[in-house]
Amino acid sequence: MVTALYIPLAALTAFYGFVFLRASAGARPSPIHILTGFVTNFLDTLGIGSFATTTALFKFGAMVPDRLIPGTLNAGHTLPTAFQAFIYITSIAVDARTLILLIAGAVAGAWFGAAAVAGFSRRTVRLCVGGALVIAAATLLMRQFELFPPGGEALGLAGWKLAAAVCGNVVFGAISTLGIGFYAPCMTMVSLMGMNPAAAFPIMMGSSAFLMPAASAQFVQRKAYSAPVALGLALGGLAGVPLAAFVVKSLPLAGLRWLVIGAVLYAAVLTLRSGDKT
Repeated sequence: MVTALYIPLAALTAFYGFVFLRASAGARPSPIHILTGFVTNFLDTLGIGSFATTTALFKFGAMVPDRLIPGTLNAGHTLPTAFQAFIYITSIAVDARTLILLIAGAVAGAWFGAAAVAGFSRRTVRLCVGGALVIAAATLLMRQFELFPPGGEALGLAGWKLAAAVCGNVVFGAISTLGIGFYAPCMTMVSLMGMNPAAAFPIMMGSSAFLMPAASAQFVQRKAYSAPVALGLALGGLAGVPLAAFVVKSLPLAGLRWLVIGAVLYAAVLTLRSGDKT
């Protein structure tokens, strides 16, 4: 049953790809935009994440106006994230009903969250992005020190736990449109509810792959993104994902995470300081 998710995922991804490419026609990404997409999605496939690292690079390179950062992140990383999902979504067994309902919750949250974020003022976006970077750095520190809940053995949820998890995914889907990674809060939630942490991976990847086209289409339609940068992220990311998944497969990431944590915290300070300005 889980493999049947590939059909709607393929349709949704194709629809988004059409909307994105049509809206971005004529955009000319620079080599640095493509390289950014390649590196961040390569690291995302290996488990580092892409939103926080991309935002930090945006700040250091002054690539994107702050108001357009959430839309550019979502629009640019959608196709590479879908590619990851096609590779990994069936790699770990998980209860089909749990997976489908949690994905549906994440998509609903992202749809309404993106509509709200696209209309935020520049100052509000700066403060939200700065806060997202702080949360991302804290998440990376938790992962570095193995502080995530250990979880249990269950591969699915039922009753009030399932209802609570769906509601949680609605919230996580909504806030992910600000540039806050979906993976960490979702993994924490399912682990606290007694699920096997490994079961979080198809839930996280499937939810992200479905919610991002829904959110990104909103940003694209409202022109709340940078087309050249987003196109560069997509092109570079589509090359970085298979290299990480099929060729490199793993790296010693502990030292690299410290570098990412430092860069993300510095970018958070820059963003929050600029958030006081109009």
